[in-house]
Amino acid sequence: MANSELDNWHDYRVVSRREIVALLRQIAEKNQLVRMLVHGEADVCVTSILEVDPDNDTLVLDRSIDRDQNRRILSAGKVSCETSLDKIRIMFKLENVRETEYEGSNALEADIPETMVRLQRREFYRMATPVTNPVRAIIPLPEELGGGTASFPLSDISCGGIAFLDSKHQLGEAMGRTFEGCRIDLPDIGPVVTGLEIRNMFDVTLLNNKTSRRFGCMFVNISRGNLSNVQRYITRLERERNARLAGLG
Repeated sequence: MANSELDNWHDYRVVSRREIVALLRQIAEKNQLVRMLVHGEADVCVTSILEVDPDNDTLVLDRSIDRDQNRRILSAGKVSCETSLDKIRIMFKLENVRETEYEGSNALEADIPETMVRLQRREFYRMATPVTNPVRAIIPLPEELGGGTASFPLSDISCGGIAFLDSKHQLGEAMGRTFEGCRIDLPDIGPVVTGLEIRNMFDVTLLNNKTSRRFGCMFVNISRGNLSNVQRYITRLERERNARLAGLG
């Protein structure tokens, strides 16, 4: 799995320190294997969490059985990790990885991560939005991006967020940025107003061979009423898709 998936827009980010410590301890207690990505998929170490010490803001992990790989881990100083807990995939980054001793053996120590990501795909089921007459997101632009507002066609939507295309590259390198007061006009349902945090972006080649930039966003501070409207629209898209499939059957 690519490191960029840590920023997947429709995943749930855990920021509560108490919850992070609890998750790490559950992973340790259940002896869940942890895939440690040193330099991407080409350099993977399978390890496990041995101890979580919130008082010292540290966790201890098994070291690699490969001596050269351990050197690469320590040289990198930070790694991405992936594991699972109760069939939900969990991802996090570790900083300040260093050598330590644990119960008489060499081990790895790192700072407790500030955030973790739970891949709850069942909760945030995505639906592709219409290509013809697309739904649009209206985003207020800050002064450094020219001010005013810009309109972007959606490519999909979930209860966690949206993805849209920026064919004119109006947003530039907006990774991690939050845009407040965005409006999504849902057909026959009405406008949804929410903040949008950019969680990932990549360039895509469209069918006409033109390049566009795809942004994945997470809803920020969305009201219950607006979220209910998003759910209503997703349900409607699902019904329309099922009707089309039944007509083809």
